[in-house]
Amino acid sequence: MSIHREGTYTLVISAVLLAVLNGVVFIYFPSLFPFLFAVSVALYLFLISFFRYPDRTVKVIDDNVFLCPCDGKVVVIEEVEEPEYFKDKRLQVSIFMSPLNVHINWHTISGTIEYYKYHSGKYLAAWNPKSSTENERSTTVYNYGSGKVLVRQVAGALARRIVCYAKQKTTIKQGDELGFIKLGSRMDIYLPLGTEINVKIDDVVKGNITKLATKR
Repeated sequence: MSIHREGTYTLVISAVLLAVLNGVVFIYFPSLFPFLFAVSVALYLFLISFFRYPDRTVKVIDDNVFLCPCDGKVVVIEEVEEPEYFKDKRLQVSIFMSPLNVHINWHTISGTIEYYKYHSGKYLAAWNPKSSTENERSTTVYNYGSGKVLVRQVAGALARRIVCYAKQKTTIKQGDELGFIKLGSRMDIYLPLGTEINVKIDDVVKGNITKLATKR
């Protein structure tokens, strides 16, 4: 396991600031130093954990399966009207990522990126249904030959930065990185009607490992 590149700057700056703060407290307020040092270590270990980069390499690409694009908990499975791109009914599966989850996002299937758009917005709690259309978000649509799937990265109340590496009209491979969302957030996946969903509400899933759905 390594550290994701999105965390390098944060970890370096945090280390410097914590070192300076602890140095000042050690000199001027020595009685508080043990407590502050313990808190600083816990905070820094949390940051390291948040930016952890586990090996999730997809060994065998399966064009009939949609892999989960992130770690988290399944909070929505329902038929909805997708208003941004398809403008028709789709099967929506939403995965909530807590601050304790790995926050890397992966491509759910191989294909071509047909559409990409970033939207600025609010920072409602990620489990709020309105977060899908009102929060800061990034929409990516894949054309996988026999159909299309839309994946939306949604910022949460704590998440303040969505990173997306998607570029329109580029060919991508299942399991490669889509992006990264910092702190709590969610991902919405809009699948064609009739797709077989392989997860259920409250399932804990892992990106690039758990089978989200199967083509029909």
